[in-house]
Amino acid sequence: MTHYRLQRSPDKAALAQAAAAAMAAVIRAVTTRKPRCVVALAGGSTPEAAYGHLGQEDLPWERVELVLGDERWVDAQDPASNARMVRRCLLSGSRAHRARLHPVPTHLPNPEAAAQAYGDLLNTLCPGQPPQLDLVLLGLGDDGHTASLFPGTAAVDVKDRWVTVGLGKGLPRVSMTAPLLSAAQQVIILVAGAAKRQALQRLLDPQEDPARTPAKLVAPKGEVLVLCDEAAMPER
Repeated sequence: MTHYRLQRSPDKAALAQAAAAAMAAVIRAVTTRKPRCVVALAGGSTPEAAYGHLGQEDLPWERVELVLGDERWVDAQDPASNARMVRRCLLSGSRAHRARLHPVPTHLPNPEAAAQAYGDLLNTLCPGQPPQLDLVLLGLGDDGHTASLFPGTAAVDVKDRWVTVGLGKGLPRVSMTAPLLSAAQQVIILVAGAAKRQALQRLLDPQEDPARTPAKLVAPKGEVLVLCDEAAMPER
């Protein structure tokens, strides 16, 4: 059974700062014992705010490798691109500009080719079966999805690959799979807003069906740190 440690912030602004501090602590700890730290980042407005704070942290950024937990099948310059957001919010004009971002190769002919290539990249960055990421930051959708593992889609059931093709909100997406996300050393889930309250309550419920709430499929050996604001806090 996955153990969730819930940490509450009073509002979204404080939540962004708490997320940046938690991520910085993990990166700092990993780089004291390993040559590099591989971090999987999430898209979305709440992580976006956290990246602004994280980029100001004094860390050995030149030893940090950044990958994406998922990416929409759009051009790299499209406003919906997670890679574009990370470049703008984390890597531009901050201490973090020395980190190396590995975007999903959306220039390839199709999502399937990109998923295969991204899986190969992850095998190179952190060899293992599955590769072991040092830190994964995830969001939580109001429907219970995380990364691009949406309820009722085939991506949820993929267990024989590290990266797959999903479909969410009308767009093809390249996404890390549940086995890869579950192999991470540290998982942080970031949740903000009253619209996410029910999804968070379901995530924390030991009896909840992962088919309805795919975020529950992310089940690392260690605890999952769940950072939420007051509005998303489940009712007692």
